[in-house]
Amino acid sequence: MEDIIVLKFGGSSVSNNENLKIVANKIIDFKANTKNVVVILSAQGKTTDKLIHEAYELTDEVNKRELDALVSCGEQMSAAKLSILLNSLDFPSVSLTGWQAGIYTNNTNQDALIENINTERIYTELKNNKIVIITGFQGINENLDITTFGRGGSDTTAVAVAAALKAKNCYIFSDVDGIYSADPKKVKNTKKLTKISYDEMLELSNEGAKVLHNRCIEIGEKYKIPIITKSTFNDNYGTVISSDEKIEKNEIKSVIKKDISRISIIGNGIARDIETVINILNFIKENKLEILEFNVSESKISITFKTFITDKMLEKLHDTIFYNN
Repeated sequence: MEDIIVLKFGGSSVSNNENLKIVANKIIDFKANTKNVVVILSAQGKTTDKLIHEAYELTDEVNKRELDALVSCGEQMSAAKLSILLNSLDFPSVSLTGWQAGIYTNNTNQDALIENINTERIYTELKNNKIVIITGFQGINENLDITTFGRGGSDTTAVAVAAALKAKNCYIFSDVDGIYSADPKKVKNTKKLTKISYDEMLELSNEGAKVLHNRCIEIGEKYKIPIITKSTFNDNYGTVISSDEKIEKNEIKSVIKKDISRISIIGNGIARDIETVINILNFIKENKLEILEFNVSESKISITFKTFITDKMLEKLHDTIFYNN
C-alpha cells in the first residue's frame, strides 16, 4: 500500500478536549491530501504521571507487570476520545491498542523493545478508508501481557509503525515547532533548524534534549524514514531529520547543557572544524572557566566544567558560536 503517512501527537497536544479538536482538524487536513493516515497518540497531559503516583500511593513495591497494565490506560483513553471525535465529524476512524495493532515486544516491563509489528489489522482498516489511531508507548509480549516502552516511547511507536508500513513520512507533533540551535526557553537568539541528520539528532537526544526519544531516531535511520518535527498549534515549517546531509559538510547545529556543568556542541564534521574548536577554547579562557574534560568526536564537542554553568553562560557561548560575538 502506497502513500501512507504517520502522525504522532504528544501529551500536550491532546491534553484537553479543545486541543483534541485542534488535533482532529490537523488530521483532517492531512487526510484531504493523503489517502492513508495513521495516527499515534500519547496519553493526555500528565495522565501517566498521575497513574504512576497513584500506584505508589498504594505500595512502595509496585508489581512491574501491573504497572504496565495501569499506565497503558492513558493512551487508550486519548485514542478512543480522538476516534469518537473524528467519527462524529464524519471521518471514519478506529482506535487500536498496541496489541490490536500487532506490536510485539520482548518481556521487559517499562522499557520493552519492539521485536515485530504485524501490520495486517492496520492495513485492513486503511483499506476500509479509516483513519487508524494507535496507542503509543505500548505493545504485547509472548505471554500476551501489556508492555510499555518508557518515557518518550510514543515517538518510538510512531517511527517503528512508519517503518513497518513503509510510510512516506513520520510527523512528530508537539508544542514546539522544530529543533533549535539551543533550548529557546534558555537562550534568546536561537535558530530553528530546517534539517538535521540522524546522527546529530541522536547526539542531541543522548545529551538530554527532550525533543525525541533516542530509540525512535535509531529506527528512523535504520529504515530511512524521514522524521518531521512540527507544532500542533501553528503551521510553521518544522525540522526534517533524515540522512539527506552532505558527508563532508561542516556545520554546527546545536548547543545543549545536559546538567549544571556539562555543555555539548553538536554538528557534522565538528572534529574537522578547527576554527570553531579554537573559538570555544578562547571562550573558555576569556571567561576564566575551568574544565575537567574536553572531548571531541566526529559530530560532538563535549565539555565538563569544574563549576556550575548558568543559562546566561550557555547563551553567551551559543551567541559566540553562531553569531561570533
